[in-house]
Amino acid sequence: MASEVASGASNVPVGQGPRPCREDGAGFRGDADGWIETSLTNDEAAAILRGADSGIAPDLSRRGYRFAKRAFDVVASGAAIAVLLVPGAVLSAVICAKSPGAGPLYSQLRVGRLGRDGTYRLFRMWKFRSMVPHADEMLKDLIDKNEADGPLFKIKDDPRIIPGIGKFIRKHSIDELPQLINVFAGDMSLVGPRPALPREVAAYDERAKRTLCAKPGCGGVWQASTRSDSLFDEKVAMDLEYIEKSSVGYDLGLIFGTVRTMVRGDGAY
Repeated sequence: MASEVASGASNVPVGQGPRPCREDGAGFRGDADGWIETSLTNDEAAAILRGADSGIAPDLSRRGYRFAKRAFDVVASGAAIAVLLVPGAVLSAVICAKSPGAGPLYSQLRVGRLGRDGTYRLFRMWKFRSMVPHADEMLKDLIDKNEADGPLFKIKDDPRIIPGIGKFIRKHSIDELPQLINVFAGDMSLVGPRPALPREVAAYDERAKRTLCAKPGCGGVWQASTRSDSLFDEKVAMDLEYIEKSSVGYDLGLIFGTVRTMVRGDGAY
């Protein structure tokens, strides 16, 4: 039943021995009083995580399911890339016109599925640009306005979003479409937990780390339902539910649910 459930779990922060609370110093610190923002950047967190042992290893025993999932990912993402090539070029031109001097695509380091030995893997995830250049550098001035909980950052009416086109493509998750390239390349799947930023993952506790036992996806349980309206612990619970219940039929249902939510624009900001 469990497809990629963690085995050999350990609640040991990166580079430290056991301690009563987690204090990784990368983006956020978790303790009994909640989540507190700290000063490490994504690049600094990535340097800590890259190749480090998470203490958790994914169960990769369901070879038939994983083969079918990968085959579907390759065929579906390849076909979608071909269909969206011209619309994507038009959107790129609009983004360049609305944000002069910025490329239509940008990439971020994200954390992928844990390696067989439990080590962290990082990859570059692609998106259409929906924010102004240097949006990441602006984050430190906005952190006190964060409306999400846990190691996530979300605010409504984000001033970093490109006026007009930026808000539209974020509402309908059009900015996520270049991740089809990541799916085709094998870094991601069409369905799975959303890939997190290094500074977020470095603050994960043991339970949240277990979501890294599945290949990250373009859509999943919470994308097909509440999206940005979910609390962090709810997102973790939904991702762990997916890992437990994953099957070809379940994946197809989540794909249709994610597409429906994207079209409606529910819960996005």
